[in-house]
Amino acid sequence: MTTVKESSALGNPVYPIMFAIGACHLLNDTLQAVIPAMFPVLVKERGFSFTQLGFIFFALNMVASVLQPVIGYISDRKPKPYALPFGMMFSLIGIGGLAFAPTYWLLIVSVMLLGFGSAVFHPEGSRVSFMAAGSKRGLSQSIYQVGGNSGQALAPLIGAFILVPYGQKSAALFLLVAALGIFILMKISAWYKKQLEQEKLNNRKKVLLSSIGNLTKKKIGIALGLLLVIIFARSFYVTNITSFFIFHLMDKYEVSDKEGLLYIFLFLALGAVGTFFGGPMADKLGRKNVIVLSLAVPIPLCLILPYVPLWAVAVLLMLIGFFIMLSFSVTVVYAQELVPSKIGTMAGLTVGLAFGMGAIGSVIIGIMMDSIGIHPTMIIVSFLPIIGLVGLALPRDQKLTAETAD
Repeated sequence: MTTVKESSALGNPVYPIMFAIGACHLLNDTLQAVIPAMFPVLVKERGFSFTQLGFIFFALNMVASVLQPVIGYISDRKPKPYALPFGMMFSLIGIGGLAFAPTYWLLIVSVMLLGFGSAVFHPEGSRVSFMAAGSKRGLSQSIYQVGGNSGQALAPLIGAFILVPYGQKSAALFLLVAALGIFILMKISAWYKKQLEQEKLNNRKKVLLSSIGNLTKKKIGIALGLLLVIIFARSFYVTNITSFFIFHLMDKYEVSDKEGLLYIFLFLALGAVGTFFGGPMADKLGRKNVIVLSLAVPIPLCLILPYVPLWAVAVLLMLIGFFIMLSFSVTVVYAQELVPSKIGTMAGLTVGLAFGMGAIGSVIIGIMMDSIGIHPTMIIVSFLPIIGLVGLALPRDQKLTAETAD
């Protein structure tokens, strides 16, 4: 594999900021995780249909999906350091509404506020991760993304030990999580502002050295299209497991809602582990190779998952979670290297699309479960990872050894 030579040395990684923004990503996504964790409660206490649950998840993720690329684009033109705590304030308001909303439509408004907070956080958080990375770009992105996926992994535990036993109003406990996030993000924003001032003073701006080489606009467009198809397949499938697979477990295996949530936790926990290892693996094996591996390996496992006995479900969920999330941070970096002058825009586009595909998937899956039943829906969705094999047509990347500063 050809090596891209280092153009100039960057400063040392700022590890406290790398880990702090990763921790805030965990807090942000923990707030979002409250929503799917509340689904069994909303079915039991409020009698919502699967379609109604799908539209709740749609409202959250569609707002985040549509706004993330826009905010990323604005951030590329004029970074706004204090947007981070500002966005978390909207999440705090949203989580309060989620806990006490008396009607379905107020729940929708509450999750939209959470979606807005998330849309602000993700592109700006990715930019902070990039600025703090120094020469450790892959490591920094993995720390940042694993923070988010760890927050998502808490959803089943939140459901099993807080929401299911104590009901909808117990979500108010997560106001403390939002408040902690605002406090830490104020500190990060102060550092972020100083970095921007220093760059302006030195007339220097960090950019990403691409490992993909020079491509025509047409080839870049095709590669981005393929990447978005991959994100669609992965996000649609992950949404199915995190939000609806519990009902398959309860229907087919007659497990309790609390026990079912623990199975989902296994999927998400190993997914967070896969996210962490994906970045370093991509540095050694190549980004394209890890992206293809991430979708190819789970195909047979996903296809047999709806049919296996309960003891095998746990094993398959862990394996699928690990491999399918290997490419989560890698697809972000790959997109950024396709368009290295638009770090925030590409982060917003890829992560935002993941939210958007999850939003659309939640509605489709909910409607299918109400229309044709739970088990047939799980069988149909199990074929989704096959679509990810379009990654074989992605341009091959080179081994990247450094970033550059202009």
